Amino acid sequence: MRKRLYSIIEVYSAENKAGQWYDTLMLVVIITSLVPLAFKTTNTVFEIIDIVSTAIFIIDYLLRWVTADYKLEIKSPAAFVLYPFTPMAFIDLVVILTALPIVGNGFKVLKAFRLMRTLRVVRTMKIARYSKSLIIIIGVLKKERKSLGAVATLAVAYILIAALVIFNIEPDSFNNFFDAVYWATVSLTTVGYGDIYPTSSIGRIVTMLSSLFGIAIVALPSGIITGGYLSRINENNSKEEKINNKENEK
Repeated sequence: MRKRLYSIIEVYSAENKAGQWYDTLMLVVIITSLVPLAFKTTNTVFEIIDIVSTAIFIIDYLLRWVTADYKLEIKSPAAFVLYPFTPMAFIDLVVILTALPIVGNGFKVLKAFRLMRTLRVVRTMKIARYSKSLIIIIGVLKKERKSLGAVATLAVAYILIAALVIFNIEPDSFNNFFDAVYWATVSLTTVGYGDIYPTSSIGRIVTMLSSLFGIAIVALPSGIITGGYLSRINENNSKEEKINNKENEK
């Protein structure tokens, strides 16, 4: 019974229809639970959504707890002790606690009730558990972490160097070095808010070069992630085709 329950709530496969329905249900609940956060005021409907979604989250947490030995692959009572300390279990617990009235009252005493609502945005992190696309993206990020790390290092180095250059070229346009770093970051992303900008000809030339260089740096991680994502999608499709072909042969 518990093994079947675990296969529904945790194990994903194309043949596991019950698991797919469960994942879809949880995605709908998570997204619906975020609706009240988009409004400053509350009403009866929002309160009902909060109560129902929290109840479902509690049930989901308990179901995962009672099948923790399968999840952690530890055939002993230690699995049930260790499970609450795993990353996703901790996120689940935070989501539940931030919706309980007793916790909310405690934060009201500290005059931080608005922080209480902000903390509940942690619910978006639960989507990673049920969204297979996000799971693939996370896998791509892990696989390409060296390439992405190299790009991130290049971006940071560029920002610091560009900030030093512009800060020395136009010291009157920037109050401090942090303003120069802010300008370099905005130029790198080609956003250009216009609140801080160079006024000399040399400063403007540096800005143009910075923007052009920024386009290349921003495009690099996009290409790496997109390529890795498409590769994983093709691999998954190939696996599903092989499984389907074997079933048809039987």
